[in-house]
Amino acid sequence: MEAAAGCASRIGLAGLGVMGQNLALNIAEKGFPISVYNRTTSKTDETVRRAQEEGGLPLTGHTTPKDFVLSIKRPRAIVMLVKAGAPVDSLIASLVPFLEPGDAIIDGGNEWYENTERRLDDAASKGLFYLGMGISGGEDGARKGPSLMPGGHKEAYQIVRPILTKIAAQVDDGPCVTYVGPGGAGNFVKMVHNGIEYGDMQLISEAYDILKNVADFSNYELTQIFRQYNDSELESFLIEITADIFRVQDDLNSSTCGKQYLIDQILDKTGMKGTGKWTVQQAAELAIAAPTIAASLDSRYISGLKDERVVAESVLEQAGLQIDPFRFRNSEKEPLQQLINRFVHKALYASKICSYAQGMNLIRAKSNEKGWNLNLGELARIWKGGCIIRARFLDQIKKAYKRNPNLANLIVDKEFSRELVEREIPWRKAVKLAVRSGISVPGMSASLAYFDAYRRSRLPANLVQAQRDYFGAHTYERVDRPGSFHTEWARIARELKSGDVHN
Repeated sequence: MEAAAGCASRIGLAGLGVMGQNLALNIAEKGFPISVYNRTTSKTDETVRRAQEEGGLPLTGHTTPKDFVLSIKRPRAIVMLVKAGAPVDSLIASLVPFLEPGDAIIDGGNEWYENTERRLDDAASKGLFYLGMGISGGEDGARKGPSLMPGGHKEAYQIVRPILTKIAAQVDDGPCVTYVGPGGAGNFVKMVHNGIEYGDMQLISEAYDILKNVADFSNYELTQIFRQYNDSELESFLIEITADIFRVQDDLNSSTCGKQYLIDQILDKTGMKGTGKWTVQQAAELAIAAPTIAASLDSRYISGLKDERVVAESVLEQAGLQIDPFRFRNSEKEPLQQLINRFVHKALYASKICSYAQGMNLIRAKSNEKGWNLNLGELARIWKGGCIIRARFLDQIKKAYKRNPNLANLIVDKEFSRELVEREIPWRKAVKLAVRSGISVPGMSASLAYFDAYRRSRLPANLVQAQRDYFGAHTYERVDRPGSFHTEWARIARELKSGDVHN
């Protein structure tokens, strides 16, 4: 089964799905001999074969946990890439009997951060080191250079640091990896990264909805538009692949009427794996507003109600619902350009700033709660390459936190505040256009509402305080003096009503 013989491997990797195989090959290609193991031996055989075909890479396959562990040079480092939860615990249990004090285990899956903290304590009790390492970039990133977010025992990071810095994506200011922090910091940061990813994808899909169903752009035109977006401040991996998606023709259907595009044949029903839900739950627990991310999660839930939505469309049409979309036609070139450049383009960027601001604030809040001392600017830096949310403006985020490490919100950074003000009017117009046309834009609307709430020195929360005190005696605070106050609202209301009657 061996693809390369010789001295002991520098590192091991267990779990040879697509991500695991690609990461193992990435490690081997960078010159680090690696041992691999999978409970299903066919996956191991496949990985060994790929290593041979891709240049005789220094990779060896093993069929038992014992042979796998003992093939690795001490101090051993083993990366696991298996499904989160019980499968991780099961794999650890199969490896631990053959590990020795000073060896390191690295979980590269999307694990709940508290599970990682439990495993950190268990590993330490055995003299082992442990990392929970977020990996972003998908299968292509794993093979060519991902963004890596390791957190846990710093000793474990030092063991694998030379390898991680070589296999990570490389950008102008270094490899896209850093020691995130202690405990479950790495997994938590990856979780929020995925929540931001949810928001990003939702915002782009809303832009698509407006451009296609209000402006009446063709798929070919959408490709050109998103290419233009990717040559602007919106440059990002997700914008780039969106432009590609609109080009792909459907090879299962042919028509004499013209080209059929695959995007139009894909069911409008989106799945998820849980990290977006965890992000929203954590935001609620930490009292951090994350409306754009929450809206993206709700949108996925609603998309799952496909059969109900089909019925609702019919029922409401029969009930007389008529929406007259404010449409821009292809013949109206100037309004069409306004829609692209002044409305959707600018609204998408402004909404994106708010979404990332929510994610960064959530990370900071957890860091403060746990005492992790996370560096938000450094996190933005390692997301500049390799990962799904990589984007040009992450460099601006890095610089914003360098200017002020205690920045309360990206909205009030001098550069981002200027950009938001410049885009505020077309942002509102894009949302208005969508609402007027019956197009749901929960992400853009939530971002705009977040911006409007955050920029106002006074909100109607005074009324909410009064209501809570009225029905529950929860007390309220005043603007003119310190302390908590309670008013007998019901008694005063009865007296006032009585006075009204007598008068």
